[in-house]
Amino acid sequence: MKQTIPAIIFAGGKSSRMGMDKALLPFGDAGSLAAYQYHRLHQYFEHVYLSAKENKFDFNAPLITDNYDIHSPLVGIVSAFEALDTPMLFILSVDAPFVDKTVIDTLIDAWKGEDAVIARSSGEVQPLCGLYSRSILPLAKGEMEKGNHKLKLLLESADTHYVDFEKSHLFLNLNHPHEYEEAKKLISC
Repeated sequence: MKQTIPAIIFAGGKSSRMGMDKALLPFGDAGSLAAYQYHRLHQYFEHVYLSAKENKFDFNAPLITDNYDIHSPLVGIVSAFEALDTPMLFILSVDAPFVDKTVIDTLIDAWKGEDAVIARSSGEVQPLCGLYSRSILPLAKGEMEKGNHKLKLLLESADTHYVDFEKSHLFLNLNHPHEYEEAKKLISC
């Protein structure tokens, strides 16, 4: 049975460390990393959306465009809650293709009414892998007004529950070309 919580794939970053838009990089048999993530998450969630500044994708998927000029995941969270009438969102970064159903289910099962339930591995917080409740929206807007766009600051000021995972490879982020090349090898195994 699919989750009814909407899933949002954050694919609007600048990709400065990669040197090119990582959401559009070829990946697996889906054509792009964004398409790979979209089709994969659609197996687990009834509704999957892409979050970006503009529609740059070569496949059909519902898009939530950021309502603000600043590039930041905080803006993506605020824009997603402004676009969707939902009490909760599951958020995953486009560049985390190894987060699996077990991680997703564990995070959802861990939610007990907090503002956020966020994955953590090897002591490293994964703010773009977790559940965000609408109750975090006023805090997020407050951080935006102060010019604080770091999700870690938002999570520190919110009622956040962190869920620890031992398998750190599940949270491999494709920020640099060598990480992308390694992920392509892993996905083809």
